[in-house]
Amino acid sequence: QVQLVESGGGLVQAGGSLRLSCAAPGNIVTVNAMGWYRQAPGKQRELVATISGGGTTIYSDSVKGRFTISMDNAKHTVALQMNSLKPEDTAVYYCNAHAVAMIAGWKSERDYWGQGTQVIVSS
Repeated sequence: QVQLVESGGGLVQAGGSLRLSCAAPGNIVTVNAMGWYRQAPGKQRELVATISGGGTTIYSDSVKGRFTISMDNAKHTVALQMNSLKPEDTAVYYCNAHAVAMIAGWKSERDYWGQGTQVIVSS
């Protein structure tokens, strides 16, 4: 089992800031890209932001200008700085890595996920 570990969620008032962090476990040997997705109650999981190993970023239109994604490829960690938060940003945020992991001596390249961290923005 390969699971990313997220931290940093919580409750914040509208207009406030939060910083989410995510670390990949030690058996991940190569990271091609990392990102954040979110799922609000009753809605499908959606892309928030991604960053490639080369530093190319993609943001959803709803967070552009407010959120910033960054990655330390050497440490296989990714962070999401969230500013000017809105109630509609309330969701469970999931860390994602498209990576190669060593599992039982074999290399496995696919998408790996964290368990999610709750973000609640009050109005």
